[in-house]
Amino acid sequence: MNEKILVIDDDKEIVKLISIYLVNEGYQVVKAFNGVEALKIIEDENPKLIILDVMMPGIDGIEVCKKIRESWSIPIVILSAKVQKNDRITGLLTGADDYITKPFDALEFIVRIKALIRRTYIFDNEYLNNKQHEDIIKLNQIIIKKASHSVFINNEPIILTAREFEILLLLASNPGRIFSAEEIFKRVWKEKYFQSNNTVMVHISNLRDKIESHLEGEKIIHTVWGVGYKIEKK
Repeated sequence: MNEKILVIDDDKEIVKLISIYLVNEGYQVVKAFNGVEALKIIEDENPKLIILDVMMPGIDGIEVCKKIRESWSIPIVILSAKVQKNDRITGLLTGADDYITKPFDALEFIVRIKALIRRTYIFDNEYLNNKQHEDIIKLNQIIIKKASHSVFINNEPIILTAREFEILLLLASNPGRIFSAEEIFKRVWKEKYFQSNNTVMVHISNLRDKIESHLEGEKIIHTVWGVGYKIEKK
């Protein structure tokens, strides 16, 4: 395994505890105790995943997340004592891939970290076994490269989170088909869906903002009210 994970938290005891959990699972751990230090470490260490606290002195976790998303698509898990729905939505809109509240269950924490790394870096078996599956999808000016998990619009790279990419890939691979929020959640997060869960809506909104800002407002992802989301056939 040996993937490198960056843990950012000003609470050294929390960092120590998380490090123990991760090392026991075979991960390498890099530590940072403030936002400025973290941004430097990302450049030097190239971690596979980032665990980020929100409440930190100086640059808080939300600002750190924004700065990371300006240059990197590394998966980010926000770890926070803030449990309100609005706090979770803010974290996801900022570019986080998951949001875990403190205190957390050690087993659930590790399972969610492993799942995010697996979804980000390991191809789906269906894709690997399908030799006729093309690696590139083109939607007018948009180019989606599956193998490298990269997206380009007019040859300019678009920085997406792991889950934003997976949602875009799912819709683009099935043009004209409508996916409900529940189906998207089950396919991308691979977890049980709850009716009050607005996670998909938040990610779709964020994805639209990133794409449409490079297309002069042209709509790519369409909402079918009361049903779900789709990308039109070209």
